[in-house]
Amino acid sequence: MSELLDKALELFQKKEYKEAIDAFQVVLENEEDSAEIYNNIGVAYSNTGDYKNAEIYLNKALNLNPNLPQIYLNMSDVYYRQKEIAYAIECLRAGETALPDNTVIPHYLARILMEDAQLDLAIDELDKILEKEPDNYDAYYDLGRVYFELGNWEGAISNFENILEYKDQNELIYFYLAQAYEANDEIDKAISNYLKSTAINNSFHPAFKKLGMLFMARGDKEDAIEYFEDYINFDIPEEEKENIRKLIQRIK
Repeated sequence: MSELLDKALELFQKKEYKEAIDAFQVVLENEEDSAEIYNNIGVAYSNTGDYKNAEIYLNKALNLNPNLPQIYLNMSDVYYRQKEIAYAIECLRAGETALPDNTVIPHYLARILMEDAQLDLAIDELDKILEKEPDNYDAYYDLGRVYFELGNWEGAISNFENILEYKDQNELIYFYLAQAYEANDEIDKAISNYLKSTAINNSFHPAFKKLGMLFMARGDKEDAIEYFEDYINFDIPEEEKENIRKLIQRIK
């Protein structure tokens, strides 16, 4: 029987979902019901677009074992794919209630709430995660983005700075931190972090444009021209290149 299960899992991993469903069904015909197998069948149906059967099998999995966090995540994803956001949120709330120590479920919930513009509720979920896992830099990242969207620049800065304690070689973190400093009118700190972003990844062209704009605003013409000229050497739309060339000519 283990060979049959191994074959079913292999088909599932290869994304041959219809064949995997048939293989899992054969396993179930010869074994006791399994929440894990029902969950896999539900996911396979979801990935073929058969959401009705996906719900049926995920509910079977949930009835057998309500303590498997992936079931709540997968059920929520079924609703999310159908743009039934309220049901997706409700499903994750149920998972939180059943598994209060789990931090993956509230993180998924926070991201759906962010997408649904329920930012205050997203903050609540992210704060819960950080109470349990104060070194969860993904939660700091999402919290920084939420505060940025709310125009709370200091909150955004604080959370992006927290990430750097754990992950300081990511150009995007420095870029977002620089944006928050820029929005908070701390231009020198913004420039410093845009420069760090380019130092980590000298092909990250958005930071070059930002540096050109900030140096130009500060009256540092030579630095502005340098970064604008670097920027137009990247693979960006020709219309954008032409606009920057005109800007360079005006500065000169």
